[in-house]
Amino acid sequence: MIKQYETVFIATPVLSEAQMKEAVAKYTGFIKDNGGEIVYEEDWGLKQLAYPIQKKTSGFYYLIEFKADTQLIASLETQYRRDERIIRFLTFAMDKHAVAYAEKRRANKQAK
Repeated sequence: MIKQYETVFIATPVLSEAQMKEAVAKYTGFIKDNGGEIVYEEDWGLKQLAYPIQKKTSGFYYLIEFKADTQLIASLETQYRRDERIIRFLTFAMDKHAVAYAEKRRANKQAK
């Protein structure tokens, strides 16, 4: 069953710009290669963490909004767990209200 998902991952802060782009390309490519469709991507940049994770106090945040089959999520999260560059991730299925909110947020961002 195809649903819309949003995934945010935090990459270790020691990555260079090129390494971060390569990590993003890996996950967007993984989603596309497995029948998913990227709806929206947003780089939130380097941010302070609320609490230290693996002795790190900051990380690169990246958001990917996509449509995919429910089977894809388990394999995507397995990829996150295997990658030492990713220190945290969260993927959730968006209901109609979350989709509407995300579209409104993107429209407001483009208007500015």
